[in-house]
Amino acid sequence: MKSICIKTNDSDLLKYLLNELKNTNLKNVCFSENEFKLYKNVIIHYLGNDASPFFSEISDILAYLVIDQIEETLLKRILFQNYFYFDFNEKKEILDICFDIMADDFTNLFDKKFKVLHNIFYDFISTHKSIVLNGFINFRLKKYLSILDNVVNEAVNSFVIEKEYLEFISLLKLYINSQNYGCNIVHIIFSKTESILLDENKNLIMAENDIFDSKILSDISFSSNDYILNSLLHLLPQKIYIHLIDDFMDEFIDTLRLVFENRVILCTDCDICNLYKNSKKNSNQKIPHTEHF
Repeated sequence: MKSICIKTNDSDLLKYLLNELKNTNLKNVCFSENEFKLYKNVIIHYLGNDASPFFSEISDILAYLVIDQIEETLLKRILFQNYFYFDFNEKKEILDICFDIMADDFTNLFDKKFKVLHNIFYDFISTHKSIVLNGFINFRLKKYLSILDNVVNEAVNSFVIEKEYLEFISLLKLYINSQNYGCNIVHIIFSKTESILLDENKNLIMAENDIFDSKILSDISFSSNDYILNSLLHLLPQKIYIHLIDDFMDEFIDTLRLVFENRVILCTDCDICNLYKNSKKNSNQKIPHTEHF
């Protein structure tokens, strides 16, 4: 016979553990709950010959217990210890991002966490007769905590990038709203591969080298579309018509709409759109850089 005693004072963990033991499919197992001076004990006996399935089943239950019942508390602990300088609302946002990260890669990340926890518990209970659950979780889950630490770090990075992005947008809006209009209309011929600018007379707008360093207020880059943003900040048009040649929008279009707000008009079916769609089809998928419409 093999036996293991699991000690805890946490009523929620105790309830979870007892419920999982009641629902286990493993045969030749019996368990009892006893309350002693320091801990409430769950004593589990295995009456079979091969103890490996028993230790594996109990390790599974304990791994699920940590993920289901304690993981959020551990994430909060990592966040509050390592990133104490964020305020309460920022920490809450970061925690929500942690959950999003784990949801987006649920299967892979869950399997990784579960395997690590299972192995840690299995190695311990197969060689020890008792386990103090809360102490074990606090001091013996280094590999598992390292996984959570990576999730928190990724969430913090995402939060900081998003915060910088919003500050970037705010600064650009402040600049734009403090200036007079520089011209009436600018057309953006936008596609997946490249984009060009036309003035209100449909003439090609050429980007000058000094524009690239003149207005950008952040290290945030949109690569090939940088010249569009810089040119628009230089020209300050009253209206911006964005012609979506591929019916395609990306985060750069979203940024332009945030920065220039109601000055931006999206278009997918007008004379300019149709002309460039047809021209692109006849020029191997490249926008023709005509000097005049």
